[in-house]
Order: sequence, then structure tokens, then C-alpha cells
Amino acid sequence: MIKEVIVVEGRDDIDAIKRAVDAECIAVGGFGINRKVIERIKEAQKRKGVIVFTDPDFAGEKIRSIISKRVKGIKHAYISQDEGLKDGDIGVENASPETIIKALENVKITVEEKREEYNVEDMMYFKLTGDKDSKKRRILLGKILGIGYGNSAQMISRLNNYGISKEEFVEAVKKVEEEINK
Repeated sequence: MIKEVIVVEGRDDIDAIKRAVDAECIAVGGFGINRKVIERIKEAQKRKGVIVFTDPDFAGEKIRSIISKRVKGIKHAYISQDEGLKDGDIGVENASPETIIKALENVKITVEEKREEYNVEDMMYFKLTGDKDSKKRRILLGKILGIGYGNSAQMISRLNNYGISKEEFVEAVKKVEEEINK
């Protein structure tokens, strides 16, 4: 049984989560996150903690952002786009139970105090921006660190906000380079 309540986008996502783990879930029903749903999420956060587990696409990121702004101290679980892809559709509902379990094991918490450890210079130095393979590197990095894919600005934000240490980052970048150079 997962202690925290898992917040997902819809009913199909709940079914996929329940195939993988025993957990309480809340479905937000897409962009239409109303005050009632936010209140449920706030109450769940107070009582048990919350893990937001949305689709690895624009809509999922938008929903994650809306919830993060309104509910403090939540955790985030991510899958990569390829882990959630089935017949051209991207979503948590398409992920295997093993992928869902791995994402939940790699949950990241939002750090409350502002951190500015990572910046655009880091992105350039480690070829996460400004290189022909930058997007591929960010996809791999997000997968390895369990923070999902993002453009370089989103990646900087996640690295800072999820408390990724320099050691953890450098180790992950080494794995990315090994994969790129195969």
C-alpha cells in the first residue's frame, strides 16, 4: 500500500495505477480542475501526502503546474513519453505496472526554499541545450533522474526544485553520455 494519495488525470490512469500498486487515487478530470478537486487534494496532502502522476505531455505538465501552485509540499512521479506510448497515444494509462512502480520509487519532492544551483550555463556545458542531441540528452536525463522530460528551462527548474544534488546530476549525465555514444 502506497501511503500517499496519487493524483492522476482520469479513470483509465487510476486503473493503470491500481494494476501496479495498492493506492488511493484522485482523478482531476483534465484541465477543468475545480475548487472542489483542489480542496480534496489539499485535504489528502494534509492527511497522507500527495503524489502527482500526470501524463508526460503538455496537458499533463499544465495540470501538474496548476496543482503545484495551489497545494504545497506535494511529490511528483514521472514516466517518459516512450514508457507511456501505445498506438500513438501518450499517457499513464499505457504504462506497464513495472514502469509505474519504478516511477513511484523515484518520486521527487518539491523543495520549498528557492534553489538556484543549476543554470543555463550548466545546460550548455553538459550539452543539454545548443547541441544537435540536446533534446535526446534531456529525455534520457529526465528518465534517469525520474523527473520527466522538459525543455532546458523546465529542466533547470526541476533540477533546482527537486533537490537534485550535483553528484546525482553528474552521475546521471555520465549515463546519458554512455547511452548517446553507443
